[in-house]
Amino acid sequence: MRHPIYLTLCAVSALALAGCESPKDQDVDRAFQDVNVIDESNLNEVMLSIADPNEGVAYFQRTLGQHPERIDLQRGLAISLVRAKRNTEAVSAWKRVTSHKKATNDDRVEYADALIRNNDWDRADQALDQISPTHETFKRYRLEAMVADSNKEWKKSDSFYETAVGLTTRPAGVMNNWGYSKLSRGDYSGAERLFTDAIRQDNSLFTAKNNLVLARGAQKNYSLPVLQTTQEERAQLLYTLGLSAIKQGDTTIGKGLLRDAIDTHPQHFEEATRSLEALESNVAN
Repeated sequence: MRHPIYLTLCAVSALALAGCESPKDQDVDRAFQDVNVIDESNLNEVMLSIADPNEGVAYFQRTLGQHPERIDLQRGLAISLVRAKRNTEAVSAWKRVTSHKKATNDDRVEYADALIRNNDWDRADQALDQISPTHETFKRYRLEAMVADSNKEWKKSDSFYETAVGLTTRPAGVMNNWGYSKLSRGDYSGAERLFTDAIRQDNSLFTAKNNLVLARGAQKNYSLPVLQTTQEERAQLLYTLGLSAIKQGDTTIGKGLLRDAIDTHPQHFEEATRSLEALESNVAN
């Protein structure tokens, strides 16, 4: 007589235990899901920063295969392709990002940047035109200035560069670009001023130092400005100045600057030596 009662009690106990365990199991599952999301987020950040860019590309391609609609993974792939200098693929990746329903104006700016890196200036211009004019960021205006440069729209270029400089606390790079724009259109004194400003902002920017020497050489000013440089950098600047002098027709001055560059360089300065030998050979002939 006791068996049915015993079985009933067991069944009730089992149901009660099942009822108690289910919410706990769900909580545990949710906790593990949260941990996985945190771990994945950290891994994504690693792949976008310290990892080899091509490893990042492979990681995001693999992860996107499992979650093709996630815009954060699409962005990660696009950024990694840019870092890996795989520009054609980066254009396609950023275009996919901008087609996503959650795409932002920042994504559209990055798409324009990828097009510029791929030397597709017309499409970059069109991409920037599609961005809301209220989206006023440093990168947007820097790209607008570069596109205006490519179209030789100098007033627009100057306006965009000026706005970009005002939107960053680290303007050296954009000042250098602006200076190069001035240099390319023959405004050598304006270029010299901007390169000087760029170096004042970031004394480690050797490109600006080299451009400054080019701007001075174009004005037939063949003296090096007062700059903080290494011995090798100083030799390179003398070499640039020497070539500039030769281009201006001041061959004797140019030869002297090439010799100074060779003497200044801490090691064998092959490019300067070869240029001087070629110059002297032509003069002898």
